[in-house]
Amino acid sequence: MLWRKKDMSVGIVTVTIGSWMVFETFSYTILTLLSSVLLLLLSSLFLWSKSASILNRPSPPPFQEFHITEAMAKEASKLLRIHLNKLFQVSHDIAMGRDSELFIKVAISLFLISFIGSLMDFQTLCHTVPTFYERYEVYIDISLLLIYNRAKELYLRFQIWAHPENEKLS
Repeated sequence: MLWRKKDMSVGIVTVTIGSWMVFETFSYTILTLLSSVLLLLLSSLFLWSKSASILNRPSPPPFQEFHITEAMAKEASKLLRIHLNKLFQVSHDIAMGRDSELFIKVAISLFLISFIGSLMDFQTLCHTVPTFYERYEVYIDISLLLIYNRAKELYLRFQIWAHPENEKLS
């Protein structure tokens, strides 16, 4: 996928190597990087505007003032509240034992994410997985389908074992 467009590939590799150097080699975090970039931007704009007035040069381009309206804030908080309540309801259902199928899916997903995350860092994972999938797409799809069918069969067995009165599940 990456090597089909050479210019885009060079750009992606350059950004990946640069971000690896910033985050791994220099021990930056995303918060420190973001604050440093914003400080650099703000300082350069401030110095540009001050030097422009002293040296009779063009001033920096005008920026619009950004304001969050009351309606935008209410809409965003309403949307956030709806999604958080849905998340809390699903979490409550799992915690109370009402949705064992979803619990098994979430537990397996979190375990796999944790296991894969312990094997490599995030940037390597983001670069490796798409390339690996593109190369072995057919084999991976077949394997995942087999794993899905086996997990579904195991789940049905678990349901019959946990609730013997519902043997019609199989």
